[in-house]
Amino acid sequence: MNNYTTPWKIGNVEINKRMVLAPMAGISNKAFLSLAKEFGAGLVVTEMISDKGIEHRNAKTLSMLDFDGIPNPLSIQIFGGDATTLVEAAKFVEAHTTADIIDINMGCPVPKVTKNESGSRLLLDPDKIYDVVSAVASSVALPITVKMRTGWDNEHLFPVENALAAEKAGAGAVAMHGRTRAQMYEGSANWDILAQVASKMTIPFIGNGDVRTPEDAKRMLDETGVDAVMIGRAALGNPWMLKRTSHFLETGEALPEPTIAEKIETAKIHLVRLTDLKGDDTGSREFRQHAAYYLKGAPRAAKVKLAINQANTSAEIVAIFDDYLKNL
Repeated sequence: MNNYTTPWKIGNVEINKRMVLAPMAGISNKAFLSLAKEFGAGLVVTEMISDKGIEHRNAKTLSMLDFDGIPNPLSIQIFGGDATTLVEAAKFVEAHTTADIIDINMGCPVPKVTKNESGSRLLLDPDKIYDVVSAVASSVALPITVKMRTGWDNEHLFPVENALAAEKAGAGAVAMHGRTRAQMYEGSANWDILAQVASKMTIPFIGNGDVRTPEDAKRMLDETGVDAVMIGRAALGNPWMLKRTSHFLETGEALPEPTIAEKIETAKIHLVRLTDLKGDDTGSREFRQHAAYYLKGAPRAAKVKLAINQANTSAEIVAIFDDYLKNL
């Protein structure tokens, strides 16, 4: 067994792969996470769920907490800017869900989140990070983790201080995306900063950003000293990235990319699970963004995407896919 495959722990939760699926808003729901698990993800993290939504027992928010049937380990991510409300949300998650771990979002760069002192806004103040994590970690038995970015912008960059504040406050692990909030998803992830932080941490530290291939995952582990890699956008429409990375870390062998036919077959499974979860109407609409990812790089994909964007039912989408495969 090599370092790439040795099981590791967050608190008392054992994780058998050095690969974590990132929380992605609007993506990481039950339909996507079930696929990710089947394709070899170790730990999976849900899309971010509002602490205020939980506090007000908002029906849509509560439905987002249903991950029954997703194999463990599972981490549910919550967000908010107020320690008291986050504590209540964490207690609710612990009592009413299948979560093994609760993650606090300190990375989301979107203005509607940051204006409420949530997400990456917290990166401006290591003391606030300490207070929030300490309050939540001391109120629940489940391990608490934090997902953050390197900083707010290049003028406000406290990655080591922020990560250590979370550790001192009782976090069981920290994941860091190697971009600032100001970068959003542009430019490159700064792996040098990830290496700096990794060298100072005693709890598990998970690196995120620009892991686009299995080889990138190994390189991040080798070059930065992180305990695990977090894969996000590279798995969109491409859960094979998880399987291929897992296999590469275990054996050093690069598995081939999936064929277009394989991609479409999996896309159809994803569609069924999404419509089971959200109803045919909403599920079919939400699937449009996934279809674009599954079709990335396929011949004549633009035409198919256009047809799917105009389809209103899952049956229409399946027919479009089948027709496309017949004429490949």
